[in-house]
Amino acid sequence: MEKIPQIVVLGGGYVGMYTALRLRRRLRRGEAAVTVVDPASTMTYQPFLAEVAGGSVEPRHVVVPLRPVLRGCRVVTARVTAIDTDRRRVTVESATGDESELPYDVLVVALGSVARTLPVPGLAEHAVGFGTVAEAVHLRNRVLSRLDAAAAATDPDHRRSALTFAVVGGGYSGVEVLGELEDLARYALRFHPELDPAEPRWVLVDAADRVLPEVSLPLARYTVDRLRRRGVDVRLGTRLVSVSDGLVRLSDGTGFAADTVVWTAGVRANPVAARLGLPVDLAGRVVCTAELRVRELPGVWSAGDVAAVPDLSAADPGALCGPSAQHAVRQARRLADNIVAELRGRPAKAYRHPYAGSVASLGLHKGVAEVYGIRLRGWPAWLLHRLYHLSRVPTLNRKIRVAADWAVAAVLPRDIAELGPLEDPRRDWERAVGDGRAAA
Repeated sequence: MEKIPQIVVLGGGYVGMYTALRLRRRLRRGEAAVTVVDPASTMTYQPFLAEVAGGSVEPRHVVVPLRPVLRGCRVVTARVTAIDTDRRRVTVESATGDESELPYDVLVVALGSVARTLPVPGLAEHAVGFGTVAEAVHLRNRVLSRLDAAAAATDPDHRRSALTFAVVGGGYSGVEVLGELEDLARYALRFHPELDPAEPRWVLVDAADRVLPEVSLPLARYTVDRLRRRGVDVRLGTRLVSVSDGLVRLSDGTGFAADTVVWTAGVRANPVAARLGLPVDLAGRVVCTAELRVRELPGVWSAGDVAAVPDLSAADPGALCGPSAQHAVRQARRLADNIVAELRGRPAKAYRHPYAGSVASLGLHKGVAEVYGIRLRGWPAWLLHRLYHLSRVPTLNRKIRVAADWAVAAVLPRDIAELGPLEDPRRDWERAVGDGRAAA
């Protein structure tokens, strides 16, 4: 019996899931077997995380389970620990510590990115990132719990610290999560007569001299103007120096007390790629050709945030595609088509995608958008942002659930239930066990 080619996809994020999905649709029965390896069994649609934090979308509805979506593919919940390109074997380790080898004929490296951090004193101990559903839910709970704490505080310093929220990073993630959380806090303050609506302080810090580098300068300036009109303290050209003992220090020499610090200052290629011995550039990205092949490694392909892919649509011949969902989804489509073409003896095609534009939400009914040179602001941009991402979120199931969330939110009051105890479900149990031992 003829051996069926084995395609192994490392990563179940944008590139991994969309590549496997397109392969499943394009491959003939028995033409190849597809295996997806990821430590998680789900894919998170990250553009909706800000709305999860704001409460407009349920957390479960931005998480896509891989197995129902990738029917016909094998999903292995494990992390990759080694790649042997000579033997064409991948070693994976499950959550229980069991190791196994997966043979491959075609390997797709789709390991994505992780948060880009800097050696800022106190950052790891006192800040929170913004790239997962858990972090989005935590921030929602954090804002609501800090309002409760401030309302009950008798010490003015404690009250001021509880009501100060700092977001570091003026890209899409930073601007969108700040806009959604500020909207949430503004609404919740209606039910805190002890608090003055002017008391909460929101600070946006970025080392660059502008926000939203993906949009034109006029729209970036408009964004800053809108935020400042809402009372947001925007600090451009400013770095976070330290976070310690509840005190935030900035490079402009100022400092303030803040209970909540959110780090959204960019992403970097998953360092696992370099640790596995793949060829990487100075930024740790896997070096690829325009056809999405990994250089000098036959049978190995890569795309997305982890890959250094030439941007053939840019004027600069040395330009690389940026780390964005827009590139990841389109690269996944080209990558799958190239793999199918190679299996059928046809030449692979280069990835080329001119920049279509960007959309960003600044909170409920507020946004900016620039699509094919057309600039939109306010409500039209916000609506376009929602429609675009609704069209991009995987599966009809999730599209319907997200749309239903928005419909409910449009006719019912905003839900401001704080569910902080869910983040530590064993807390009350351990306390009860401890009290029981003490009583005994």
